[in-house]
Amino acid sequence: MKLVVISGVSGSGKTTALHVLEDLDYYCLDNLPVGLLPAFAEKMRALPEDLGERVAVGIDARNPPSDLHEFPAILEQLKAAGVDTQIFYLDADDAILLKRFSETRRKHPLSDEQRPLSDAIRDERLLLAPIADLADLYTDTTRSNIHQLRDLIRSRIEAQRQSTLSILFQSFGFKHGVPMDADYVFDARCLPNPHWEARLRAQTGRDAEVAAFLQGQELVERFVVHVGDFLRQWIPCFEADNRNYLTIAIGCTGGQHRSVYLAERLGREFRQHYDNVLIRHRELAG
Repeated sequence: MKLVVISGVSGSGKTTALHVLEDLDYYCLDNLPVGLLPAFAEKMRALPEDLGERVAVGIDARNPPSDLHEFPAILEQLKAAGVDTQIFYLDADDAILLKRFSETRRKHPLSDEQRPLSDAIRDERLLLAPIADLADLYTDTTRSNIHQLRDLIRSRIEAQRQSTLSILFQSFGFKHGVPMDADYVFDARCLPNPHWEARLRAQTGRDAEVAAFLQGQELVERFVVHVGDFLRQWIPCFEADNRNYLTIAIGCTGGQHRSVYLAERLGREFRQHYDNVLIRHRELAG
């Protein structure tokens, strides 16, 4: 039996993630009390395989604080019982969460007349820290719309079905913030910048002319070799630790040229050695 726990701060996309898993034929249940997890898992294991083989539950700050504090012990109990458990934790920065609540007019589960929304978000993170600290996949949805989040969750789940380790190469722009969900971050801002070539400015690292410009640069080639060698040395350590997900973020100033080219190139290179390598460009539409 595979059990996926979906958690995270309110407004980060937990409901969307559960809907994606439901579309992937998971049996989904939202807002399950933490203390009922072992009994629920045991009940699902007793069902026919087509019903209880893949299960997802949503757990959030509506649980009593004492139960959330016990989550690590309950997780160990599940694993000892042979339940393949993974934790997906979703987060976003405070400004985006405040904006989302304002736009939807939803009430935060911890806010009231004495506790403003900003304080509720802060308190929620503290309550959920025992779950966040154990997350197998930590996803920052700050710059993701609902369609991008659906695609990301679906691609990582489907990739992980076939392989022990799902590797994501993600480009980003430093001026838009460093991804909170990255395991490794590499800074490509020291490399020659196609932005300063007028004919290349409107293009991206996916375009042939930009690729040709960067391929001819000695610093770029050294960057690719050194980052590739580093990852080849350390990825096996993640596999040995039974990690399911690894996110490698490569950033440049705007996330349009250098980081996109490098994520594409390194992603293609590692696809020759690993079954499930994904490439995502945070700052590019589509």
